[in-house]
Amino acid sequence: MRRTLALLLTIAAAVPLSAAQPVRARHGMVVTRERHATEVGLQVLKSGGNAVDAAVAVGFALAVTHSSAGNIGGGGFMLIRLADGRTTFIDFRERAPLAASRNMYLDAAGKATTDSTVGYRASGVPGTVRGLAYASQKYGTKPWADLVRPAADLASKGFPLSYAQAQSFHSGARTLGNFPESKRIFLRDGKFYEAGEVFVQPDLGRTLDRIARLGAKDFYEGETASLLAKDMKEHGGLITLDDLKGYKAIERQPMTGTYRGYSIVTSPPPSSGGVGVLQMLGVLEGTGYEKAGAGSATAVHYMTEAMRRYFADRSEHLGDPDFVKVPLTSLLDPGYIKRLRASIDPEKATPSSQIHAAKFDGHESNETTHYSVADGDGNIAIVTYTLNGGYGSKVTATGLGFLLNNEMDDFAPKPGEANMYGLIQGEANAIQPRKTPLSSMVPTIVLKDGKPVLALGSPGGPTIINTVLEVMVNVIDFGMNVQDAVNWPRFHHQWMPDELRMEPGYSPDTIALLEKRGYTVKPTRAQGECAAIAFENGWLLGAPDPRTEGTAEGH
Repeated sequence: MRRTLALLLTIAAAVPLSAAQPVRARHGMVVTRERHATEVGLQVLKSGGNAVDAAVAVGFALAVTHSSAGNIGGGGFMLIRLADGRTTFIDFRERAPLAASRNMYLDAAGKATTDSTVGYRASGVPGTVRGLAYASQKYGTKPWADLVRPAADLASKGFPLSYAQAQSFHSGARTLGNFPESKRIFLRDGKFYEAGEVFVQPDLGRTLDRIARLGAKDFYEGETASLLAKDMKEHGGLITLDDLKGYKAIERQPMTGTYRGYSIVTSPPPSSGGVGVLQMLGVLEGTGYEKAGAGSATAVHYMTEAMRRYFADRSEHLGDPDFVKVPLTSLLDPGYIKRLRASIDPEKATPSSQIHAAKFDGHESNETTHYSVADGDGNIAIVTYTLNGGYGSKVTATGLGFLLNNEMDDFAPKPGEANMYGLIQGEANAIQPRKTPLSSMVPTIVLKDGKPVLALGSPGGPTIINTVLEVMVNVIDFGMNVQDAVNWPRFHHQWMPDELRMEPGYSPDTIALLEKRGYTVKPTRAQGECAAIAFENGWLLGAPDPRTEGTAEGH
């Protein structure tokens, strides 16, 4: 079965008058941003592949059909829970090239330049191909070529563009048009694509064909690697053959925590999301905030204050755990969380100027997309991966057909000053060679009595963390079904700037009450999608997001 949800221009209809229903299936479920990729994943499940196989195939398919974020020129995270209860986390995030340096994006006057966001110098070493290959080899069951071939065919044979995809190309023309390959491929040299036209990408098709035949080695040591390194050298980029050959995916232990009797399995550093979700849940537990009801001024107030306090800590303490000591135990210490909770005024907003990152005595050892896959045997694989900004650095690698990331801006190009998302970040996230930039991506699985209840994740820069938090509490605390929980209008606060951004759908009375409490409320059109799967009495319930063209398919 399949549901394709039309792109909504407003989220006002997200407040359900009657319960919206998820897609239901028993033997497998795939939820992604784009229908061709969803279909690819479902076919892998139907042909006997497990959830990891399907997740790998979807990752490659989205690199073809969701150009602004799907990628082989970026990186991300995969969270896996196997049918036997084992969990693992695969970090295939981009890394800083060997030639990177702390002040590489500062001009002679010490001011940050735009080189960290646009152009060849903005790119970290891509990790997606290595990460998907690692997952396939260790946890998959099907031959590698079977997982990459559908994406190669989509690129070489083409697929009809949706209205939203065609509009996205058009909207990106101002920046994509500055780079010849991007202008040729996505803008057709100014003859813009219309909805329904078939979009063929022969260069990308050839690249994916080589990867299908030769494996990830082609991307990191073979012809693709050589062409990418040559293109970088000719255009002032930093990525070399040594950088590519030296890239390795890292398997990490997931973070775990509890909330109201539920077990949370989530993303460890270099994700800042897992510790954030766990700290914010800890702050909320015991406040009784949920008694006021979803969407009430009181519920929004307590959740916002938890967000504000975490993002202050994030600015100071989070970074790549292979380079800095991240104080996870201190950030999640029950005593510290109790102090955070006690610092919330029940009736008034706390100005962000009065909130500072905690000082601990020592340390212990946007554009993005998310998709979720579950198979009938109980395996779950959920992936958030990214180019960072929409269309990444806007550069398409010459002759290779894929866009490059602008992930270097997720470091602190100038510690203490805001990046492209307005996030203020500290020395822990300063640039160093081979270091991984801090991420907000936070694929998460919720369990009850050892059994899966919910698997979810989101794109959207720093809003990712708060979107995952909100969908989780919509299910756990407010009793929504998974589709209503995803549809519900969202809000975001990240400490600085001191503003509460809210989607349409909240009543004027609620907004007035929040402003009376001292919040500066700013409207936002949409806060990034969520792709979720719930597990209920042997059923898999897929919930795509009406904010996008997201789809869920099951069998």
